[in-house]
Amino acid sequence: MGLLTGKIGLIYGVRNERSMAWGCAKSAVREGASLILTYLGDREEKDVRTLAASLGDAVKLVAPCDLTDASQVEALHTQVAALTDNLDFMIHAVAFAKRDELSGRFSNTSQDGFALAMDVSAYTLVAASRAAAPLMPKGGSIITMTYLGSERVVPNYNVMGVAKAALEATVRYLADDLGPQKIRVNAVSPGMTLTASAVGIAGFRDMYKRIPEVAPLRKATDPDEVGDTCAFFASDLSRAITGEVIHIDSGCHLLGPELGGN
Repeated sequence: MGLLTGKIGLIYGVRNERSMAWGCAKSAVREGASLILTYLGDREEKDVRTLAASLGDAVKLVAPCDLTDASQVEALHTQVAALTDNLDFMIHAVAFAKRDELSGRFSNTSQDGFALAMDVSAYTLVAASRAAAPLMPKGGSIITMTYLGSERVVPNYNVMGVAKAALEATVRYLADDLGPQKIRVNAVSPGMTLTASAVGIAGFRDMYKRIPEVAPLRKATDPDEVGDTCAFFASDLSRAITGEVIHIDSGCHLLGPELGGN
């Protein structure tokens, strides 16, 4: 019997087999959960459905949902409510910034680029939590993904670092707001991994190559390690934990400028 046997969860952000959300999906199913997976648009649908099929009957629904579109969020949760009267956990692995905002001087960030990064990377957690909460009458767990760039200056992370800082503040406020409903809200902060979005950041590969040399555990982060931590947060073992940010980065958050921090 696994940690999540009998539980059902909703995961946003599965894009391909390298995505953090996919690591979460695999760990959740291994621990006995049933899942609902979303995809952003036609471009991602085929990959997400193929991955979902590899999990067999554990995936109960694969549906489109752009969290910046209120009508899509409502449509998704109507489908979820038809499947279950109690959603046990929700994982939010959604973020975006324009690529040209992730290089050069931060002071050159455009107003629309700043607003877009905040909307997609931070506000969508509010939208997803607001929609999920009524489906968690017995309580539940909400988990999101942040990064060390929220705490330290990481080269070329720029506006995304500011958005992740806002996301972490959102976690704390949601934890307080939803706590009386026995809904826990936490964030995991993975280290550098070779996800599709990360490799687009200038200089990322050079920093990534150094991790096995300088990280206290002498290894880079694996999405499966992130998935296992999310499975813990989705389980009853974390029932007294809320408003936290847990680093899953082989200890890199302890370090100074050798990995780009200040």
